[in-house]
Parts: sequence; structure tokens; C-alpha cells
Amino acid sequence: MVAIVLKAGEVAVTTMALLDAANTETYGNPELSTVNIGVGTNPGILISGHDLKDMEELLKQTENTGVDVYTHSEMLPANYYPAFKKYKHLVGNYGNAWYDQAKEFATFNGPILMTTNCLVPPKASYKDKLFITGVVGFPGVKHISAKEGETKDFSEIIALAKTCKAPTEIEKGEIVGGFAHNQVIALADKVVEAVKSGAIKRFIVMGGCDGRHGSRSYFTEVAEQLPKDTIILTAGCAKYRYNKLNLGDIGGIPRVLDAGQCNDCYSLAVIALKLKEVFGLDDINDLPISFDIAWYEQKAVAVLLALLHLGVKDIRLGPSLPAFLSPNVVKVLVDNFNIKPISEPGTDIENMMAGK
Repeated sequence: MVAIVLKAGEVAVTTMALLDAANTETYGNPELSTVNIGVGTNPGILISGHDLKDMEELLKQTENTGVDVYTHSEMLPANYYPAFKKYKHLVGNYGNAWYDQAKEFATFNGPILMTTNCLVPPKASYKDKLFITGVVGFPGVKHISAKEGETKDFSEIIALAKTCKAPTEIEKGEIVGGFAHNQVIALADKVVEAVKSGAIKRFIVMGGCDGRHGSRSYFTEVAEQLPKDTIILTAGCAKYRYNKLNLGDIGGIPRVLDAGQCNDCYSLAVIALKLKEVFGLDDINDLPISFDIAWYEQKAVAVLLALLHLGVKDIRLGPSLPAFLSPNVVKVLVDNFNIKPISEPGTDIENMMAGK
């Protein structure tokens, strides 16, 4: 059974690598980017989910229409791709993780396009402005589809946007991202030198999925309490727990390196394997890296199995453990991979800094 689980992890790595190649070959490699989190004065369309092809088609169809485009939640990393940065009406990112959408979709004022299934039951205040596409389904919400190879027609969304007010501003400022594997490897010499000099003591991988439960403030507390000589590697919407904190940098390297969407956890694996190679290590677990993963089922299963396939041990999961973990499965995971639940921020930080 362990062998079958690890085979599933191998398939997950292969699949994420294929998606990464498709995205980067089509839209360029994500690059260091500063993303606006305020709003403009034009009416806007908010696009959420993971589908970059939908993002491309929406940007093309809204160009020169007077309608701006904003990303939400897992679409934030679209702002890091060179192909999308050329569109001046891509204003930036609006809001936070998926569970805040009921509040944020209402204040956005304009129409919303959901491209993948991070959708909560919509409120009446914006349901008539909500559109879905691809695999997303919800009763009473307009689905936009197209035959294979055809371009989706977003004209109805654009026409509606023109009748709406500009988004209500909910925050101001900027966030930095774009640290997928190509960008981090481009900085490899700088990173390696910082590790060798002691400027960087440890990398903490805090990727994964976010949720509404208060216990998830654990990840904010860890980010705030980590020593200043640590770097957080992240991907997925869990980053909204700390990506707007002022955590500073280490020699010009931001202390939060956002690789992108949850499927871009592949980038974090590539970075770890590259560091293993650079430092001439035989085992990925000998790197100064700890894994403190935000768990929320679904795609997180594939990411976890991918890490297990790559031989990563001592992974912390929380705030709750996977629902499929029976006592026997827990024993196998603990015995083979030393998987453990999160505890208190201070205790976990102390153990991670000690390599435990």
C-alpha cells in the first residue's frame, strides 16, 4: 500500500510538471513582480480560480473597453507572468483567500468570473453578477462554455461590467511575488551565499490551502514569530495568512517567496532539489528546510503525496489532519515519513530551527 501511495505521488509530480511546462512555455516564466492591491476608477471584472487560459481570453477581450481586470485568491499569480503583465488594464489583486469571497464579491461591485471550483454558495447581493466556466457548476448561475479549441465569449460579462460602479477599495498597498523555480534558481548564487554566510539559517515551506477556521491563525503567528534569518517558501492560498505582513528581506531577498498557485508547489520541490544539488547533498532532508503545511483536503492530497514520493520527511500538517487518516494509516505515515501534526507556534518554530 505504501508503494501504491508513493506511485500516486510520482504521478502528482509528473502532472504538476506538465502543467508548469504548459503555463511557462505559453505565458513565460513567472518573474519578480510587485502587485497592486488597491483599486482604480474604472469598472472592473474580478477573475478567480486557477485557469490561466481563461485569464488570457478575458484580458484579450477586455482590452480597450474601459473595463479593468482584477485577480482574486488563486488567480493572484497571473500577475507574475510576462504575457499578462503587458495588459495595462490588469490592475492587480482584489481581496484574499476563497473563504472571504462572500464579503469581497459584494464590495467589488462588478461581475465575477470563477474558473475553477473554489466557490462558496453565492449571496443574493452578487449572484446575478456571478459567472462560472470550465468545471465549475452552481444552480442558477450562468455558465460560459465553448467547444474544444474555440474561444469563450465573455462579451456578456464585459457588457455587465460597463454598467457597474468601480470596485470599493478594501485595502491599499502592494505585495511581492513571482518566485517560481526559474526566478529563484536565477537568484541561486545570492541564496547560496546567504546560506553559507549564515544570513539565511532556514527555509520554512508554508504552502497549502487556507480556510475560514480561526485555528488557521497559527500560520500567521508562525510567520510573525520566525527568526529574521529565515525565509518562507509558499504556494497556494495559504499565503494570504501572511503575505501582507511586513516581514522585511535578507540582503534584498524577500522573506516571503511566493511561487504561485497550489499546483505551483511543484516549484517548491524543484527549488529544494536544486539546493540539494548545489550543496552536494545526497538526501533532501539534509537541507535547512522544514515543511509546515496548511491542510485542506482536495488538491492538498496530491501535493502531500508528491512530497512523500520525493522523500521529504518530518512534514507538519495542520490545523486539522486529513479526514482519511485512520489509526493504521497514521502509524504507516509516522513510521515511514515521520509526519506530525502542528502544535503551538513557538514550540514548532523551536523544533524546526533545530531541524526536527
